[in-house]
Amino acid sequence: MPNIDDPLVIAGKTYRSRLLTGTGKYQDMEQTRLATEAAGAEIITVAIRRTNIGQNPGEPNLLDVLPPDRYTYLPNTAGCYNVDDAVRTCKLARELLDGHDLVKLEVLGDEKTLYPDVVATLKAAEILIKDGFKVMVYTSDDPIVARRLEEMGCVAVMPLAGPIGSGLGIQNRYNILEIVQNARVPVLVDAGVGTASDATIAMELGCDGVLMNTAIAAAKDPVLMAGAMKKAVEAGREAFRAGRMPRKRYASASSPIDGTFF
Repeated sequence: MPNIDDPLVIAGKTYRSRLLTGTGKYQDMEQTRLATEAAGAEIITVAIRRTNIGQNPGEPNLLDVLPPDRYTYLPNTAGCYNVDDAVRTCKLARELLDGHDLVKLEVLGDEKTLYPDVVATLKAAEILIKDGFKVMVYTSDDPIVARRLEEMGCVAVMPLAGPIGSGLGIQNRYNILEIVQNARVPVLVDAGVGTASDATIAMELGCDGVLMNTAIAAAKDPVLMAGAMKKAVEAGREAFRAGRMPRKRYASASSPIDGTFF
């Protein structure tokens, strides 16, 4: 179990799990439910443009499978390529979820890599914050941009560790480390994780959490992978808190050798 004395705090609310999971790309709603439960996630993302949470009456509703009284929904603006679409999507989510104001902002700049459009992201974040939204923001691994988003009032900064859906792992650990060491809001790796060891590395760098979807949903056994990711995030956090041994070029004797008879 996650350490209850070491909670994740986002926008004033505490969570025991540091693993946030997406709800897309699964075979069906039942697999979504099973994987979410196996991951132990408390915050779940939902792409408003792709997932029904009430806007399409008569279709399967995610709220019926993952009830909002059990999970904190994090509506995201996946698929938005400009400021207006991102802001409009967040407002729709707030309406559908009875005033819910915690959102994940992403404004994409390239259809191939799904890299963020940083300029548009900054503009959208400013608009949403002024409108009362609590913004968790997907961004590049630029430490200066991360700092600017924090200064604007974003409640969490979520730099990519690799291209969305790539599974390439943590490709930019020094940039991530720089962001972590200078941030005063939670930093969560978003995008790039492919397997459990990637999640552990992110946490060992000092990240406050990891958000993933494809790494679980695209696994051969998503439910089993969800459980592996849960353990990986917990292990990485514990290792970070414990403090690893210094790296050394050579091993050193574990016992003193002065005065030893040979």
